[in-house]
Amino acid sequence: MKSDSQELQREFFMSDSDFKTISELAYKYTGIVLGPQKRDMVYGRLARRLRDVGLACVGDYIPLIENDTNGELSKFINAITTNLTSYFREMHHFDFLSEKLIPELIKTNSAGRKIRGWSAGCSTGEEPYSIAITFKESMDLNGWDCKILATDLDSTVLDKGLQGVYGLERIESLKPEIKKKWFLKDQNHPDIVKVKPELQQLIRFKRLNLLENWPMKGPFDFIFCRNVVIYFNAETQAILFDKYANMLKDGGYLIIGHSESLSRNCNRFSSIGKTIYQKIS
Repeated sequence: MKSDSQELQREFFMSDSDFKTISELAYKYTGIVLGPQKRDMVYGRLARRLRDVGLACVGDYIPLIENDTNGELSKFINAITTNLTSYFREMHHFDFLSEKLIPELIKTNSAGRKIRGWSAGCSTGEEPYSIAITFKESMDLNGWDCKILATDLDSTVLDKGLQGVYGLERIESLKPEIKKKWFLKDQNHPDIVKVKPELQQLIRFKRLNLLENWPMKGPFDFIFCRNVVIYFNAETQAILFDKYANMLKDGGYLIIGHSESLSRNCNRFSSIGKTIYQKIS
């Protein structure tokens, strides 16, 4: 950890006490645990906010968060939230959708012809759009009521997901036929693409703090919550996993990130491998 004397050499001063307060505020409002190893990351994120509001030190910035001056609390949350995502990240999860889950849903949900999924921590939208593409590629949705809820704490990334506009580099790794079928090019802006409206129609983007009340009722057939709970402590993880179980139908699936595990935090799921869990009926 950098000493206060080292911090004085930086553009903005952040004392040990300042970092402790910032960490406490982050935990209070988001549940995210910011240990000492996150200090440089926090500094980098807050430096942008300090430049925007014209302050020289984190100590002067803290009251703006605490008093929510000019909506600064929301901007602080957006600044510290990590948003790393890509199309078809951890491809085995989408293989599971196409090979196992979707054929199963076609049978089990045939009477009501209704499918509900949730992308929790959807970031800029690549995950829910990847889910939507997988469904469109794997089944005929005509006559089906299929909806994917996409939520995130960060309102800025949600807006990007809602717009569905991405830099061309974001889809470079996709197969040519997928690019051609599901993305629109703009002749006036050759460096960007937009997802097709039929994908956007499947997704509803909403801001949600996982630590606050959940307004949706479910039940969901599946929930993606990947690389989200890793930022929470074990107690908060256990609470979230239990709430996810409550939101899933019996036999529904919870899909988490490659570095996450439910084993010690919740006994309401059985593992079916590759960080995919099924709710125990």
